[in-house]
Amino acid sequence: MKKKIIKKQEKGQVFVKIMAGILALLMLAGTGVTLIYALMG
Repeated sequence: MKKKIIKKQEKGQVFVKIMAGILALLMLAGTGVTLIYALMG
């Protein structure tokens, strides 16, 4: 029973890490696009 709970926690941690990575990429992309737009405009 304990092993199953640990596996579920690991899956949750992986999901959180993936979501955090996607959010970080979106923030970086948004910042980059804003900088390019500001420089071109």
